[in-house]
Amino acid sequence: MTKKELCMSLSRLKTFEKPDMRAEQYTTDSETAGDALWKAYMIGDIEGKTIVDLGAGTGILGLGACFLGAKKAFLVEKDKAALELAEENKKLLEKELGLKLKTELINEDIYAFEKKADVVFMNPPFGTKDAGADTKFLQRAFKLAPIVYSFHKASTKDYIWKLATDNGFSVTHYFEYDMALKRTMPFHKKKIERVRAGFWRMEKR
Repeated sequence: MTKKELCMSLSRLKTFEKPDMRAEQYTTDSETAGDALWKAYMIGDIEGKTIVDLGAGTGILGLGACFLGAKKAFLVEKDKAALELAEENKKLLEKELGLKLKTELINEDIYAFEKKADVVFMNPPFGTKDAGADTKFLQRAFKLAPIVYSFHKASTKDYIWKLATDNGFSVTHYFEYDMALKRTMPFHKKKIERVRAGFWRMEKR
């Protein structure tokens, strides 16, 4: 498995059919997801680990982690339609790999999920439609695992750093991406919009 092969496999996954604007249901593009997961894999935070993909959407992060050898991944998503697509994506990857992915798809709110894990991966709402949504996701993630990987708007860098510190976590790695958002909402004017996003690795002190 190479990073290129991972990105190619992730590019074949299904995305939101009717995204919810209020919930900021944007699909993490395959190049960004693949590179971010590969970085975590090289650090040693995926293989043999129990993963939680919080607000999993159609499952690209959690399924990608399983693709890279995670022991198990919980895909937590309250949107049933999105989770059904994640199930389809799971079957697609299983067919490609020729083996079963150890995942558990859980249709519930992030606050109802209480199982502990080694690592959380997530691309939460950035809080542009629902103010504070990014904060809520992070605070929940901090309670579930000692290592948290999360995407946020790069412009919120100082805030995320302080939030991690205030919750007993240290930022150990930080990367930036020009995340590609496809035209899926009525107000989108470009076929692909680029958003500068940060990707944090935070570890409990």
